[in-house]
Amino acid sequence: MNRKFVIKTLGCKTNAIEEQIIVEQMQKNGWSKVENCSDADIFILNSCSVTSHSDSQSAYLLNKAKRENSGIINILTGCCAQTVDLHKNFNTKNIDLILGNNEKLDIYYHIQKYFDGLEKKCVGDIFKVDNFNCKIVENPYQTRVSIKIQEGCNNRCSYCIIPFARGNSRSNSVENILNQIDLLVKSGTKEIVLTGIHIGQWGLEKNLKLLDLLFEIEKTEISRYRLGSLYINEIDNEMIDFLKKSKKFCAHFHLSLQSLCDKTLKNMNRNYCANEAIELVNKLYSAFDEPFLGCDIIAGFPDENEKDFKITYENLNALAISYIHAFPYSKREGTAAAVMKNQVQDGVKTKRVKLLNELCKKKHTEFLNRNKNKKCEILFERKSEKTGAYSAITRNYIKVFVKDERDDLRNTLKIVDLSQFDKLY
Repeated sequence: MNRKFVIKTLGCKTNAIEEQIIVEQMQKNGWSKVENCSDADIFILNSCSVTSHSDSQSAYLLNKAKRENSGIINILTGCCAQTVDLHKNFNTKNIDLILGNNEKLDIYYHIQKYFDGLEKKCVGDIFKVDNFNCKIVENPYQTRVSIKIQEGCNNRCSYCIIPFARGNSRSNSVENILNQIDLLVKSGTKEIVLTGIHIGQWGLEKNLKLLDLLFEIEKTEISRYRLGSLYINEIDNEMIDFLKKSKKFCAHFHLSLQSLCDKTLKNMNRNYCANEAIELVNKLYSAFDEPFLGCDIIAGFPDENEKDFKITYENLNALAISYIHAFPYSKREGTAAAVMKNQVQDGVKTKRVKLLNELCKKKHTEFLNRNKNKKCEILFERKSEKTGAYSAITRNYIKVFVKDERDDLRNTLKIVDLSQFDKLY
């Protein structure tokens, strides 16, 4: 019997890695991956719960799957599943099996228990999970391969449900990470991305810090590596000095800023001030040759008035930021921010996000213009069947498209002059 499954993943890069783990596990046990629920026996929704919109999207997709195929088995896993009891209005009638974030890494075992009539829900206490559950993706499909180095978060930002979905910080071992890098190098991988829920907390329970891991990665044969999102107070002078001397590190930082107004940062429980963030951005820009400096910004946080937003906007405008990922604050049940006074109206949030997106466009254009005459190393990625052009990416996260008749350039490196391209992305 040819059993078939569909999987849909929402949210972060960590979830994307875990999707690949699920897919490989299902395929090893005789299941075929298909694209449409109408053709499938099982629908696996690997959910996100970072905002209330994410929960609504999960409910919609589960209902849609049942409409398209009334006999399909709906499995909800991921962060929405882990925190399902915190969602007062989440309807579980169209869900056949609920699996928590730790349980999904052994999904085939739980599916078998479901078929044996023994299980409809398995969501363990995530705060009792002390060890990193190491599962390796054996055949990653990306050119730039993400390696999950860490899980969970010890912070308690007032708007964030993720610690309740992922638990406290747990670290993958140096040995496991280096072994995975070695396997990837042998398969031809040139670049890795260190990913997790809060990678700056890697090693805390082992009395180590992220820099200790980076020191070991430098000894491997990998050509390039990037870091996932980092908090302001996790990038110190020692790390900056180390990274700027590295021949492997890609000068690409994504900073979890969220605001550049002290009042708002305090309300968010972010444990740093705007000046510290500004000082770090300026320091990074000075230390590296045109680094990509991206950031996250929440617009319309509770009690953020026009003056507060203007402070954030003007501070961003004064910095050499390359990209702004702006999104409206979304009230999340179970968090401190959800019950704060002076909630901002949706229309105001929308307006502020629009202004930040316009600023982002301006900042990114300035960044590209500063780079347009530079010589850079690019990594060839996918070749478009339609255009015959490869997408390729520089160390500092500029995308170009390269026309080439050869079909063997994927995962290769080359030095190019960016002035030869009509457009940078």
